[in-house]
Amino acid sequence: MAVSPPSVPLSQVGRAAHDIGLAGLLGGNMFGRLALHPSVTEISNEAERGKVVNAAWRRYGTINTISLAAVVAGWLGARAGEAADARLSEEERHLARAKDALVAAVALTGLASAVQGVRFAGKAPGGAVPLADGDHVAAQAGQDVRRAKRRLNALGAAALTAEAGLVAVNAALAQQGFRRPPARRLLRR
Repeated sequence: MAVSPPSVPLSQVGRAAHDIGLAGLLGGNMFGRLALHPSVTEISNEAERGKVVNAAWRRYGTINTISLAAVVAGWLGARAGEAADARLSEEERHLARAKDALVAAVALTGLASAVQGVRFAGKAPGGAVPLADGDHVAAQAGQDVRRAKRRLNALGAAALTAEAGLVAVNAALAQQGFRRPPARRLLRR
Protein backbone atom coordinates (compact mmCIF):
# COMPACT_ATOMS: atom_id res chain seq x y z
CA MET A 1 0.00 0.00 0.00
CA ALA A 2 1.54 3.28 -1.13
CA VAL A 3 1.50 6.27 1.16
CA SER A 4 0.44 9.43 -0.65
CA PRO A 5 2.39 12.59 0.08
CA PRO A 6 0.71 15.12 2.37
CA SER A 7 -1.25 18.00 0.88
CA VAL A 8 0.57 21.25 0.11
CA PRO A 9 -1.07 23.13 3.02
CA LEU A 10 -0.12 20.34 5.43
CA SER A 11 3.44 20.35 4.08
CA GLN A 12 3.59 24.12 4.54
CA VAL A 13 2.42 23.81 8.15
CA GLY A 14 5.02 21.09 8.73
CA ARG A 15 7.78 23.24 7.21
CA ALA A 16 6.73 26.27 9.26
CA ALA A 17 6.61 24.20 12.48
CA HIS A 18 10.04 22.76 11.66
CA ASP A 19 11.55 26.20 11.05
CA ILE A 20 9.89 27.81 14.08
CA GLY A 21 11.05 24.89 16.23
CA LEU A 22 14.60 25.27 14.99
CA ALA A 23 14.45 29.01 15.69
CA GLY A 24 13.23 28.26 19.23
CA LEU A 25 16.05 25.80 19.87
CA LEU A 26 18.88 27.89 18.45
CA GLY A 27 17.54 31.20 19.74
CA GLY A 28 16.98 29.88 23.24
CA ASN A 29 20.42 28.29 23.38
CA MET A 30 22.11 31.47 22.16
CA PHE A 31 20.12 33.68 24.54
CA GLY A 32 20.99 31.46 27.49
CA ARG A 33 24.70 31.31 26.71
CA LEU A 34 25.24 34.89 25.53
CA ALA A 35 22.77 36.89 27.61
CA LEU A 36 21.34 35.02 30.62
CA HIS A 37 24.47 33.23 31.83
CA PRO A 38 26.75 36.30 31.92
CA SER A 39 23.99 38.55 33.30
CA VAL A 40 23.33 36.55 36.45
CA THR A 41 26.58 37.92 37.89
CA GLU A 42 24.42 40.96 38.76
CA ILE A 43 22.88 38.73 41.45
CA SER A 44 25.18 38.90 44.46
CA ASN A 45 24.17 35.59 46.06
CA GLU A 46 25.75 32.60 44.29
CA ALA A 47 22.99 30.17 45.31
CA GLU A 48 20.37 32.62 44.04
CA ARG A 49 22.24 32.75 40.70
CA GLY A 50 21.88 29.00 40.39
CA LYS A 51 18.24 29.14 41.36
CA VAL A 52 17.51 31.79 38.69
CA VAL A 53 19.49 30.05 35.93
CA ASN A 54 17.96 26.65 36.65
CA ALA A 55 14.43 28.10 36.92
CA ALA A 56 14.84 29.88 33.58
CA TRP A 57 16.05 26.73 31.82
CA ARG A 58 13.30 24.67 33.46
CA ARG A 59 10.69 27.10 32.13
CA TYR A 60 12.28 27.17 28.67
CA GLY A 61 12.33 23.37 28.70
CA THR A 62 8.70 23.37 27.54
CA ILE A 63 9.63 25.49 24.52
CA ASN A 64 12.65 23.27 23.84
CA THR A 65 10.51 20.12 24.01
CA ILE A 66 7.86 21.47 21.65
CA SER A 67 10.56 22.85 19.34
CA LEU A 68 12.45 19.57 19.25
CA ALA A 69 9.26 17.65 18.45
CA ALA A 70 8.44 20.11 15.65
CA VAL A 71 11.92 19.86 14.11
CA VAL A 72 11.93 16.06 14.13
CA ALA A 73 8.30 15.62 13.03
CA GLY A 74 8.61 18.27 10.32
CA TRP A 75 11.69 16.65 8.81
CA LEU A 76 10.35 13.09 9.07
CA GLY A 77 7.18 14.22 7.31
CA ALA A 78 9.17 15.92 4.56
CA ARG A 79 11.44 12.88 4.10
CA ALA A 80 8.35 10.71 3.65
CA GLY A 81 7.09 12.96 0.84
CA GLU A 82 8.67 15.84 -1.03
CA ALA A 83 12.16 15.27 0.42
CA ALA A 84 12.25 11.53 -0.31
CA ASP A 85 15.48 10.52 -2.06
CA ALA A 86 13.61 9.63 -5.28
CA ARG A 87 12.38 13.22 -5.60
CA LEU A 88 15.76 14.88 -5.03
CA SER A 89 18.68 15.72 -7.27
CA GLU A 90 22.05 14.24 -6.35
CA GLU A 91 23.12 17.47 -4.60
CA GLU A 92 19.84 17.62 -2.71
CA ARG A 93 20.19 13.98 -1.62
CA HIS A 94 23.62 14.71 -0.13
CA LEU A 95 22.22 17.71 1.73
CA ALA A 96 19.14 15.76 2.86
CA ARG A 97 21.36 13.03 4.30
CA ALA A 98 23.47 15.64 6.08
CA LYS A 99 20.22 17.07 7.43
CA ASP A 100 19.17 13.58 8.57
CA ALA A 101 22.36 13.37 10.62
CA LEU A 102 21.99 16.89 12.00
CA VAL A 103 18.35 16.39 12.98
CA ALA A 104 19.44 13.25 14.84
CA ALA A 105 22.31 15.17 16.49
CA VAL A 106 19.96 18.01 17.51
CA ALA A 107 17.51 15.48 18.96
CA LEU A 108 20.17 13.53 20.86
CA THR A 109 22.01 16.56 22.24
CA GLY A 110 18.72 18.25 23.11
CA LEU A 111 17.43 15.27 25.04
CA ALA A 112 20.78 14.67 26.74
CA SER A 113 21.01 18.36 27.71
CA ALA A 114 17.53 18.23 29.21
CA VAL A 115 18.36 15.16 31.29
CA GLN A 116 21.70 16.60 32.42
CA GLY A 117 20.09 19.96 33.20
CA VAL A 118 17.53 18.32 35.47
CA ARG A 119 20.31 16.34 37.18
CA PHE A 120 22.41 19.45 37.64
CA ALA A 121 19.51 21.48 39.07
CA GLY A 122 18.82 18.60 41.46
CA LYS A 123 22.24 19.02 43.06
CA ALA A 124 20.72 21.65 45.40
CA PRO A 125 17.21 22.26 46.76
CA GLY A 126 15.20 24.47 44.41
CA GLY A 127 18.05 24.37 41.86
CA ALA A 128 20.08 26.76 44.03
CA VAL A 129 23.44 25.34 42.93
CA PRO A 130 26.03 28.04 43.73
CA LEU A 131 27.25 29.62 40.49
CA ALA A 132 30.06 32.07 39.74
CA ASP A 133 28.11 32.86 36.54
CA GLY A 134 25.71 30.87 34.41
CA ASP A 135 28.52 28.76 32.95
CA HIS A 136 30.67 28.09 36.01
CA VAL A 137 30.00 26.81 39.50
CA ALA A 138 31.15 28.80 42.52
CA ALA A 139 34.52 28.08 44.12
CA GLN A 140 32.98 26.20 47.07
CA ALA A 141 31.08 23.74 44.85
CA GLY A 142 32.09 20.11 45.13
CA GLN A 143 33.70 17.99 42.44
CA ASP A 144 30.42 16.22 41.66
CA VAL A 145 28.74 19.57 40.94
CA ARG A 146 31.73 20.74 38.86
CA ARG A 147 31.64 17.59 36.74
CA ALA A 148 27.88 17.88 36.26
CA LYS A 149 28.21 21.50 35.10
CA ARG A 150 31.07 20.63 32.72
CA ARG A 151 28.94 17.86 31.18
CA LEU A 152 26.00 20.23 30.87
CA ASN A 153 28.17 22.92 29.24
CA ALA A 154 29.62 20.40 26.78
CA LEU A 155 26.17 19.11 25.84
CA GLY A 156 24.91 22.68 25.42
CA ALA A 157 27.84 23.53 23.15
CA ALA A 158 27.25 20.36 21.10
CA ALA A 159 23.56 21.21 20.80
CA LEU A 160 24.38 24.76 19.70
CA THR A 161 26.80 23.46 17.07
CA ALA A 162 24.28 20.92 15.75
CA GLU A 163 21.50 23.54 15.67
CA ALA A 164 23.66 26.05 13.78
CA GLY A 165 24.73 23.30 11.37
CA LEU A 166 21.11 22.38 10.79
CA VAL A 167 20.24 26.01 9.99
CA ALA A 168 23.10 26.10 7.45
CA VAL A 169 22.11 22.82 5.78
CA ASN A 170 18.46 23.89 5.77
CA ALA A 171 19.42 27.06 3.89
CA ALA A 172 21.59 25.16 1.41
CA LEU A 173 18.84 22.59 0.80
CA ALA A 174 16.24 25.31 0.22
CA GLN A 175 18.58 27.12 -2.15
CA GLN A 176 19.18 23.93 -4.15
CA GLY A 177 15.42 23.53 -4.55
CA PHE A 178 15.08 27.10 -5.82
CA ARG A 179 17.83 26.56 -8.40
CA ARG A 180 16.16 23.54 -9.98
CA PRO A 181 13.97 24.40 -12.96
CA PRO A 182 10.27 24.27 -11.97
CA ALA A 183 9.49 21.53 -14.51
CA ARG A 184 12.30 19.36 -13.12
CA ARG A 185 11.04 19.82 -9.57
CA LEU A 186 7.72 18.32 -10.62
CA LEU A 187 9.24 15.28 -12.27
CA ARG A 188 10.68 12.39 -10.36
CA ARG A 189 14.14 11.20 -11.24
